Amino acid sequence: MRRAVGALAGMCLLAAGCTAAPADGDAPIPGAGDAAGAPPAAAGPELPAALTGQEIAWGPCGAPTTEQGAGEAPGAEWECGELTVPLDYARPDGETLRLALIRIPAEPGAGRIGSLVFNFGGPGGSGVAALPRVVRTYEPLRQGFDLVSFDPRGVGASSPVVCRDGAALDADGQEDPGVPRTRAEGEERAAAVRELGADCAAAAGDLLPHLRTVDAARDLDLLRRALGDAQLHYFGASYGTKLGAVYAHLFPRRVGRTVLDAVVDPTRDVVERALLQTEGFELALGNYLAGCGDPAGCPTAADIERLLERLRGAPLPTSGPRRLTQSLAFTGVMSTLYSPQSWGFLTRALRQALDEGRGDLLLAAAEQYNGRADEGGYRNLHAANRAVNCADFASRPTVDDVLGQLDAFREISPVFGEHFAWGLLACEGWPVTGERDRPEVRAEGARPVLLLATTGDPATPYAGAERMRDALGPGVGVLLTYDGEGHGAYASGDPCVTAAVHAQLLAGATPEDGTVCP
Repeated sequence: MRRAVGALAGMCLLAAGCTAAPADGDAPIPGAGDAAGAPPAAAGPELPAALTGQEIAWGPCGAPTTEQGAGEAPGAEWECGELTVPLDYARPDGETLRLALIRIPAEPGAGRIGSLVFNFGGPGGSGVAALPRVVRTYEPLRQGFDLVSFDPRGVGASSPVVCRDGAALDADGQEDPGVPRTRAEGEERAAAVRELGADCAAAAGDLLPHLRTVDAARDLDLLRRALGDAQLHYFGASYGTKLGAVYAHLFPRRVGRTVLDAVVDPTRDVVERALLQTEGFELALGNYLAGCGDPAGCPTAADIERLLERLRGAPLPTSGPRRLTQSLAFTGVMSTLYSPQSWGFLTRALRQALDEGRGDLLLAAAEQYNGRADEGGYRNLHAANRAVNCADFASRPTVDDVLGQLDAFREISPVFGEHFAWGLLACEGWPVTGERDRPEVRAEGARPVLLLATTGDPATPYAGAERMRDALGPGVGVLLTYDGEGHGAYASGDPCVTAAVHAQLLAGATPEDGTVCP
């Protein structure tokens, strides 16, 4: 009998959840690993001309697949295509993958600079599905760029990792035993994670070793070539900042106009990252509670703790057949803290659960985060998230490690601490192990990269951006601080942030390091 994974089935490993520069040329740059274009880290077997000389055949877009998140096809102005990449860059003449692409052209009559490539994070998010949904936010950037996004390898329509079908994921969510409270329960959780890893290996074993961020970064360089740009112009959010920084390390002289928003910390190991994220969500929870407004109607942190404890083994009913379990409630609360625009919904959802004993609203928030469609299909965000992170990271925390850290996590956050601590088991028994916990991001010789950091960001705490600036190397990372709430600064619409980003991308003029947008 399969053990229920509980929260780990539905919670992203939120790792690692958005100056004057050289002129942009149009001439092609020689192959990967050349002395001018990349340091030795990017060197490897020469890529065949069939890969480096690709031209993308753009055509009409269909509706997103289940793995991408389903929904309706984008409008006629959108174009879709594919990029062929090697499964294994050490054997570039071998098996290949096809990556799904989407673009909307620059505004007619605009002074076109090139293509601006987006990665919205995860890892595991479908850029092909996301870009049409959020394009209104980025519409001003069409004054200089075709806006382009893609499904990274293992994601969406790009050879997606699918470990279990929707019915099995539904069962995992409903059979949730709650956060472990004893060593024996922790061992049960570890066994459940190993079973999930075995299912993933059975479904996608040959792909799993080739889902590292460094592989995706090399894919980005092939995409740059196929788009006809001498340098990669890039906007990365959340995990997309890690991807962009790894690209800058591999190909520093191919870094074009770049913005990294909601920056991950490249200097911490798996346990340290989880502790920092626990601090980030505790900060966001405190900010939400402080700004809730109505003392009579607003919940307290103690109310949320009691609710989660009540749900252990006693799920709340909803208007449908699915119940609100402890893990789904935790996911619902956590997911609504990403943006202050969701805080009013969170208050209503908590009041419904606390006062009426019903879980409809928190369940809806959890299922949106988990990517569950009304008919029961799931996008593959969480399977891909696990596959990429487990391929990237070398650490494999054990039950003993979690038990040794529990007090530290609880001290940071009575609400979130235990859940994030047991999330450390997410790669238990995974068939692929990464080489390191800390990505190589030093990018000497790259043009300035604008880093956006929000002081109240729950998923990528502010301090990580300061460390990324230092890790990129002198003169590369340029930090702009947005004194606000939420995961990502540009989408806030703050005029100071907007002006800085437009200067960086549309004018090639990087703001001064240390700029603060109050």
